[in-house]
Amino acid sequence: MFLPRTRFKKEIVAEFLPPKARSNKVIVLCGGLPGYPSAKQLAGFLSKKGYWVFVPRYRGSWESGGRLLAKSPHQDVLDLIDQLPRGFRDFGSDRIRKIRNPKVYVVGSSFGGPAALLVSKDARVKKVLAISPVVDWRADNRDEPLTQMGRYVATEFGAGYRVASRGWERLGAGKLYNPATALNLIDGRKILIIHAKDDDIVGFAPTKKFAKDTGSVLVPLRTGGHLGLGLLENPKFWKITKKFFGK
Repeated sequence: MFLPRTRFKKEIVAEFLPPKARSNKVIVLCGGLPGYPSAKQLAGFLSKKGYWVFVPRYRGSWESGGRLLAKSPHQDVLDLIDQLPRGFRDFGSDRIRKIRNPKVYVVGSSFGGPAALLVSKDARVKKVLAISPVVDWRADNRDEPLTQMGRYVATEFGAGYRVASRGWERLGAGKLYNPATALNLIDGRKILIIHAKDDDIVGFAPTKKFAKDTGSVLVPLRTGGHLGLGLLENPKFWKITKKFFGK
């Protein structure tokens, strides 16, 4: 299956898939990092459920322009949402598509978790699902410290990620893209978090505290490790998500 592509704000390239029936329900998928941000199977699954699905590449990553971490990646999601009712171009057909009065749901996992959490207070965002999200970059994980991830990304992915000067340092200091230090942008009433206690990539303890502090709904799993967006295709977790999202 081929996913159509578009571009938002002249920089953010995104794959997308419309539902077969007319709908204004939208799911934005914010994946982890590093890795190639394609979710064809999941997009197909969600499209069949009646959602428009968007899979953006963060600014400064892969086909998108700009510099990664020059600004908070959650702004990429807000910029995408801005343009939905105004119109976006389908590169394949050159058709201009519009979604009037979009009802937006944002799903983020791991690195993409903060993007979902930090847009939760926007009135256009109805609900948020965060899967194994980073909630505080200052809580450095011994198994995968942020400094090590920065070196790994540069070595293994090359120009796939063009990181802004001091981007990793600002991230690690909690000055950028950090839900725990930006609680003014968080609306816990809209947030569902799923996180496994045995996650050795993103620790569970900061998430538990964050959920308590913000009043978010937390589904703790005894096992499961570091979970990704594909969790949505599991019937058990789709049922939980669908119920939380509502109509």
